[in-house]
Amino acid sequence: MWLKNFVNGLKQIPNFMKDIFTWGDGRRSKRNFTIYDLLNLKGKKKLTQVNCGNEIEVQAAVEANIDLLICLGRDIKMIRANAPHHFITGAILEHEYYTKDDLLKASMMTLENGADAIYTSKNPHVVEYLAKESVPVMAHLGFIPVKSSWTGGIRGTAKTSKEAYKLYQQFKDMENAGAVLVEAEVIAGDVLTEISKRTSMVTVSLGSGNGGDVNYLFMCDICGENEDLPRHAIQYGNLLSFHQKIQNERVNSLKKFNIDAKKNNFAKKNNTVSITKDELNTFLKKI
Repeated sequence: MWLKNFVNGLKQIPNFMKDIFTWGDGRRSKRNFTIYDLLNLKGKKKLTQVNCGNEIEVQAAVEANIDLLICLGRDIKMIRANAPHHFITGAILEHEYYTKDDLLKASMMTLENGADAIYTSKNPHVVEYLAKESVPVMAHLGFIPVKSSWTGGIRGTAKTSKEAYKLYQQFKDMENAGAVLVEAEVIAGDVLTEISKRTSMVTVSLGSGNGGDVNYLFMCDICGENEDLPRHAIQYGNLLSFHQKIQNERVNSLKKFNIDAKKNNFAKKNNTVSITKDELNTFLKKI
């Protein structure tokens, strides 16, 4: 009976590994979440997401049981190799591709290389163009750093009813364009909570409170790798102090080497290949 209950329980776990076929070569693989899962979990279960930029970071995220990963599109092969079963979004940045055709080509390549969705901060017309080709898109609304000049600089959004309603309309435009997920950055928390209830998109909150479907922070902020944290960031570690200690040790070691090397005092006998005196004398007679 316990085994039957256990199996039935597994069937009810939304993030139990699902079999899929990958983009491109159509290889069979497994994912902790699928697009279908994310849409069905909306409003029911809080998920987490972090960004990863190297093997150490992605391995840490996997070990920490982070639900979703996001990385630069150009890094997707490396990230996928270290997180073979995670749902991963590949980010294609605003300046990397200028036309929607170029973006579509880059999106398909990123999906073929292992991504499950594509991030873009492009407008709804471009998102619709990708969505019509069945590209799962994570859009971006609220504060968009590369577009901050249009919104009056680095600032939060939806702090007035006028801003909040305009943002709501932008959410509906992205939803109608076919976006599956949306990064909601530095939006008034209460506003995102209400908008998230009224959109089918999976809302990924970055500095917008707990009202989104997914809570997202940069790994460097979580782990405390920067001196100046943005207001929305929450620091759980202090890697900066370790980095500083490592750098100090590196500098001190280099200084010692520099001094010894200039005094011809660094290459000790056990650090150097030796030759017997007889062999050395024989050599000297030949030159």
